[in-house]
Amino acid sequence: MVASDGLAAARVVVGVSGSLGSLTALSRAAEEARRRQAQLWPVLAWEPPGGDVAARRNPAPSVLVDEWQRLARERLLTALDDVFGDAGPGVGMHALVARGTPGLALVEIADRESDLLVVGAGRRSAWHRACSRSAGRYCLAHAGCPVLAVPPSPLESELAAVHRRNAWRLRLDTRELNRRLRTG
Repeated sequence: MVASDGLAAARVVVGVSGSLGSLTALSRAAEEARRRQAQLWPVLAWEPPGGDVAARRNPAPSVLVDEWQRLARERLLTALDDVFGDAGPGVGMHALVARGTPGLALVEIADRESDLLVVGAGRRSAWHRACSRSAGRYCLAHAGCPVLAVPPSPLESELAAVHRRNAWRLRLDTRELNRRLRTG
């Protein structure tokens, strides 16, 4: 992929998983690609159940691997449709499905100094930082290009609050919602 003047086209690489955070990052990456007149490279990384280590010990039949690959492609296309719809991102796009851990796959794809790697910042609680691997943290530590960590959408925290309220079977106080809508 070479631009008309012989230079490699500028790229904005973004990690996509289908989560609200990754959809927010995808939207921001498209804005950055338009602003920079760059190509948008949405990437969905996937691993077999149990990870690649388990897959090497007990290889899955190729039919299963093909099905996992198809499901990953389908999830990426759904995410692109959710964010852009029929209008598209407004820039050239090269969507990829990569096998591997998300952080490593993103760092390997965004391998040029001129690339911009966009990732969702993920959940900010100490519990989630301690108990889960973060592709964003991996990218910040290992990327050879600038990394933009996009904070979660405010909608995501609101949805989490509603989910907690529903899980505890608490009543929803609509007066509080009305007050927030008027002030915010």
